[in-house]
Amino acid sequence: MSKLTLARAKEILTKHVTEDHLFTHAAAVSAAMGAMAEHYGLGAEEKDHWEAIGWLHDVDYEKYPNEHCHHVREFLTPEEVDEEDMRAIISHGNGLTGVDEEPQTDMEKSLFTVDELTGIVHAYALMRPERLSGMEVKSLKKKFKDKRFAAGCNREVIKKGFEMLGLEPGIVMEACIRGMQAHAGELGLE
Repeated sequence: MSKLTLARAKEILTKHVTEDHLFTHAAAVSAAMGAMAEHYGLGAEEKDHWEAIGWLHDVDYEKYPNEHCHHVREFLTPEEVDEEDMRAIISHGNGLTGVDEEPQTDMEKSLFTVDELTGIVHAYALMRPERLSGMEVKSLKKKFKDKRFAAGCNREVIKKGFEMLGLEPGIVMEACIRGMQAHAGELGLE
């Protein structure tokens, strides 16, 4: 099996997802994953792979919102996605959807963390006249501390992710912002 690419991930997701907001979220997580790959100094091919994992991470959510991450293999095995990639996608549900797989690799830990964090970045961008442009980590940290803001985003999961990654929260927040800024048009946040 060849390594999953972003182009292939986009092709697969359209077979299982119809809701626009899920495509927007896929694009945001993919963008953040690309920025995290850059943080780790990975090359273009690995960055594309990380973006592909981000794009596909909610492949079973639309059909199985209450069993999210439990149907990934049935969706992706026929697509010949390798086990390592399926495991990475499944592990982002650890502690949220009852999956046992814990994030182990930097890629898995990054996905676990940025999945929820992109929601806060997105919500903050929507309330700013300049959207993502000029967004600063310091301001995002203030929004992060306000539990009423983007209340649906699980801050405990994000904090656990920061710890798993062993990174200062600001580093991951900056990567999320930077990644999403590079895809602002696709996210409707120009």
